Amino acid sequence: MFLKRSLMIAFSVFIALFIVACGNATTSGGGSYGGGSSTPPAKTPNTGGTSTSVIQTTTVTIKGQSQTVLTNSKGLTLYYLTRDTATQSTCYGQCAQNWPLLFFSGSGAPTSSANLSGKLSVLQDVNGSQVEYNGHLLYAFAGDKAAGQTNGQGLFGKWFVATPDLSA
Repeated sequence: MFLKRSLMIAFSVFIALFIVACGNATTSGGGSYGGGSSTPPAKTPNTGGTSTSVIQTTTVTIKGQSQTVLTNSKGLTLYYLTRDTATQSTCYGQCAQNWPLLFFSGSGAPTSSANLSGKLSVLQDVNGSQVEYNGHLLYAFAGDKAAGQTNGQGLFGKWFVATPDLSA
């Protein structure tokens, strides 16, 4: 009983911190970028994101349904943020700590180990060279500790797993 209570308290604290970190960043009307300023900060360091160019796919179960998702080279599920645009990331500072950006460190275009129907590209912005799939910037989730986890799916109604059929 004590263990269940401790886990619930720890989970509640994590969610509260997460909401504070990612729930307030907006891009319209002079919004903030997670740090309270109306302009994006200087380049956010790569804090856990992968620098490899290879994107893979795996099959996971989400809400009882088998689904193919994009993963990084470590097999961690990749996500996209609905408020991002193809030309601007809205995840900086603490948000980027919780949602490490998928960086590209090579030249040319990123590659995939799977035959994807969509287009892989790179956005150069204040974050650096971030990988996009069909115009959606890609992120991992710090709450996913092992390959095949999808703990970020649907969080705050803004974060969703990236799938091969993600439309442009």
